[in-house]
Amino acid sequence: MRKNTYRYLFFFSLFSFLFSLSLHASPTNYTYNYDFWDEYVSSPDAYRVSEYVLGTSLDIGHFRDPQGLYIRENRVYVCDSGNNRIVQLEYRNGEHVVEKIVTSVVIDGVSSNLNYPMDLFECRSGFIYIADTNNRRVLKLDSDWNHIFTITRPDDESIDAFVEFHPLKLIVDFANRIFVQVRNVNKGLMEFDSRGDFTGYMGASLVSLNIIDYIWRFFSTQEQIARMNLFIPTEYNNLALDNDGFIYVTNSSGTAEMSTAIDPVRRLNAMGQDILIRNGYEEPIGDLHISDVGFAAGPSRFIDVVAFENDSYACFDRTRGRIFMYDFQGNLLYAFGGLGNREGYFQMPVALDRMGTALYALDSRTAAITRFDLTTYGELINLALNEYRSGRYESSAVVWEDVLKMNGNYDLAYIGIGRAALRQGEYQKAMEYYKLKHFREGYGKAFQLYRKQWMEDNLWKILLALVLIVFIPAVIKFSIKTIKEIREA
Repeated sequence: MRKNTYRYLFFFSLFSFLFSLSLHASPTNYTYNYDFWDEYVSSPDAYRVSEYVLGTSLDIGHFRDPQGLYIRENRVYVCDSGNNRIVQLEYRNGEHVVEKIVTSVVIDGVSSNLNYPMDLFECRSGFIYIADTNNRRVLKLDSDWNHIFTITRPDDESIDAFVEFHPLKLIVDFANRIFVQVRNVNKGLMEFDSRGDFTGYMGASLVSLNIIDYIWRFFSTQEQIARMNLFIPTEYNNLALDNDGFIYVTNSSGTAEMSTAIDPVRRLNAMGQDILIRNGYEEPIGDLHISDVGFAAGPSRFIDVVAFENDSYACFDRTRGRIFMYDFQGNLLYAFGGLGNREGYFQMPVALDRMGTALYALDSRTAAITRFDLTTYGELINLALNEYRSGRYESSAVVWEDVLKMNGNYDLAYIGIGRAALRQGEYQKAMEYYKLKHFREGYGKAFQLYRKQWMEDNLWKILLALVLIVFIPAVIKFSIKTIKEIREA
């Protein structure tokens, strides 16, 4: 009896040990998508955590309330806002190395300390721009961090008197125009030319009023109407530049009532018009299922966005700490992350950027940067998108087939194969794959093209049939008449 007990305990301990190993080896962050019916569908991980970057691990002390993150090539800039400094890192041989720490800038021979810098941008020509928030200025520096000029609050009547110049985020486009997101400015991005002169606003959000607001404004004074603009949640909260020079912006109201009245992410052209494509099952708004209770209540609130070379883009959700990846058509590729203390989770997301295909996510509360690298599954999805964007449709379909081998429930793989077949003129195949995943728009287009192709291929048959239908009865009638005349003669 005792032997059986020991044997039982031994196998139980062995099973527990192997089970714990399997848990440890399993992915530490979950990944999911939505199907046609807007239901959660689990999927393999597309990204996994490869490294955490902390100030202490770099021997420079704790990051304190970091608010900004920018990456150019292998250079990583961290706006360590609470410590009033910019930390420049370089990624070499798989490690992050401190290259420079900037706490002040020499202006006209006098050292001027940074005061809660919240963002930085390095343009292609090497110039560096800093949103020095609490100093109420934007600094332009050369590649050696020497001061060139400073942008302060413009003296312009279009700027409300009660608005102070607190630059939060900025970018510089290919024409060296400077776009700044300023606190309490809901007229769009403030635009400055290459010399730092204010030229106006760009990409103003559309204001949506309900009938009660409209009636209230009708009976309000001009002063009251001016003050009402403060309560319209139309401010952008972050921006990014893609490879084509277009500007991605995030815009979140934080209220369920306004979640359908605004677009959480937009892509602006030079005229400030939104040209983002939204052809997915649902628009790119983050989570589709929201709750009104709990610490993560309400719709997704995108706090940052980053664009990739294949025109896909990732959005960082502050409400639930998730990263949503969309393709160039607005289809949700996958979502991952969450709020908490687990690996790959966050507590207060603030910034997102990329180095190649690797994602860097900044958390201000934990003062940590999380680096995510693609898994084999994620690499296949990226490769399929790249092949399609390069015009190699047959190759794209082959890669999507490989994706289906890893995840048979992945709707976009079926749609991707259908899309490639459509481009190759295989309309019946496209209809088949679109039908499997209820992609009505794609099916309708494929059916229209298939009908046109069928008509073109079978037009001679149709014409021949019409000719036969018209002339055969006449020929038969003429033949019968002729034979009858011959017999009577």
